[in-house]
Amino acid sequence: MNGQSSDAEFAFMSAREALVRLPIIQRQLDRQAGLNTAGFITGYRGSPLGGYDSALWQAQAQLEAHDIVFQPGLNEDLAAIAVCGTQQIGFVSGRKVDGVFSIWYGKGPGVDRSGDPFKHANMQGVEPHGGVLLVFGDDHPGKSSSVAHQSDRALAAHDIPVLFPASVAEIIELGLAGFAMSRFSGLLVGLKLVNETADASAAFALDSQRRFAVPDLPEALGDVHIRKELHAVQQQDIRLIRRKVPRAQMFARANALDRVTVGPAKGRFVIVTAGKAYADVMNALSLLGIDAEVAHRLELAVYKVAMISPLEPEGLRAAAGEAEEVLVVEEKRPVMEPQIARLLINMPRPPRISGKTDVHEAPLLAVAV
Repeated sequence: MNGQSSDAEFAFMSAREALVRLPIIQRQLDRQAGLNTAGFITGYRGSPLGGYDSALWQAQAQLEAHDIVFQPGLNEDLAAIAVCGTQQIGFVSGRKVDGVFSIWYGKGPGVDRSGDPFKHANMQGVEPHGGVLLVFGDDHPGKSSSVAHQSDRALAAHDIPVLFPASVAEIIELGLAGFAMSRFSGLLVGLKLVNETADASAAFALDSQRRFAVPDLPEALGDVHIRKELHAVQQQDIRLIRRKVPRAQMFARANALDRVTVGPAKGRFVIVTAGKAYADVMNALSLLGIDAEVAHRLELAVYKVAMISPLEPEGLRAAAGEAEEVLVVEEKRPVMEPQIARLLINMPRPPRISGKTDVHEAPLLAVAV
């Protein structure tokens, strides 16, 4: 991702306000790029996103001024179908906009029950100037749910990329990346929020001029967007796996969404982490007195992942290429750890991998907290 421009402003906002600001910035970026787009937001409330709809209602005038429609869903399924419908605007005669970018929001149960429309929409694809962001709130400790939720695994089962912000600022940063990735890959893109992030407020530099790198593509990776004529079922599956998912990984690589934030570029000991767990890791290192200088001396690197599924392989292999051991720190059930094991196993000198268990398969980091 390109650095901040000179037009960056300093802002203080809550996570819910950041989610309101996100589509407005997307609309502004489209205008600057000469695109006449509109936005659509729908979903069903639920903690940790329980106050999102209230924040949207309060900002109704600002949203309408930017051609963004907010219409709460009767339930999560109907909201998902409505969002998918916005990507079919190219099939309608007399269209007034170049595309509609859409946000679906809900909590864990909503992701579970909306899996079928998500799966079909992901197979069919999105508009080149549209894009779909699935903003889901995960209640990992079961704070306000009948069961603990970890929806990233459900979306991964449908080959929907999942971005995991570690801060309020990253809600906007990765939200914009999610729209750009959706347009580039033809996929729906998930944006995972947990209680600690969704309930937070922060001051940060807000850059409304962000631009994303567009990777050069071989001809074989074309034809990823929605089309009126449906492929045969097997052709849809081939297009999804061989074209669309690789494009999402290429986008993540080209924009350095995953990167080493502490220590050497190639550490002897590498910690791979994401989201809230990244903040926990940084706090733990601080308590241990391990700053950037000490980390370099110890040859310890922290590799911060933004897209937890599917993992981008090149950046991971570059960071862990000379490591003796990789420690994967993530919440709840492992999502990154099995991917990392698969991606690193055939390296000339594969590192030891620990996370939910140590290298001797003894329990290490809790699976259920």
